Amino acid sequence: MNIYQHITDSVQQGKKLLAILLDPDKIILETQYITSITEKINKKADFIFVGGSTVNQGATEKLVKILKKTTQLPIILFPGDFTQISNLADAILFLSLLSGDNPEYLIHQQIKSIPKLKNSSLEVISTGYILIDGGVETSVQKVSNTKPIPQKDVELIVNTALAGEYAGKRLIYLEAGSGAKIVVNHDIIKKVKTALDIPLIVGGGIRTEEQLKKAYDAGADLVVIGTAFEQDIHFLNKINNENIS
Repeated sequence: MNIYQHITDSVQQGKKLLAILLDPDKIILETQYITSITEKINKKADFIFVGGSTVNQGATEKLVKILKKTTQLPIILFPGDFTQISNLADAILFLSLLSGDNPEYLIHQQIKSIPKLKNSSLEVISTGYILIDGGVETSVQKVSNTKPIPQKDVELIVNTALAGEYAGKRLIYLEAGSGAKIVVNHDIIKKVKTALDIPLIVGGGIRTEEQLKKAYDAGADLVVIGTAFEQDIHFLNKINNENIS
């Protein structure tokens, strides 16, 4: 499957997509436990994202290997750094942190990843990553040593997203951060989506079906749920399939 083509086809068809983010350092890396998780994910989600701001060496590879035995869903790497690359996955979001001024996460980590990526079979999807203030200091902030864009600076957020598109990014990802207290405001999502000609991903702090629906209604093409699922693996049972189809 060409994953990016699947995303763009879904956008054209008006189909909303859902990804569950699994952090290798926050779940039990055992087949029986992962099977119990994927049984729930398989019924609701379109993709599984794997990654975290910091992940122990080898944990990503181990998780992806187990997931490949328990799900047919595409597995997309969402790496915090170049060490979190596994050729066992299907694709990788080739992230550039557009909202910060730290060159390490704008280009240096990407350069470090090339020896692993250039000979891999991973589908590489260039993604502009924009950190939005979610009301709490996130691990992304700490690791990247950058500050999120305040939600009141809507014009700056829109311009940053457009700069990413003009620079050749194929996806834009608005992220309030893991454990965010405040989700990305629906007005921000709407204005960014209106400005863009490429698919829009939104994540961070989405814990309820209402928040999920609002993100979709505002224009998010793909929503990522992480913390809510980590805290309650039955969370997906509370979501109406009609809202993610």
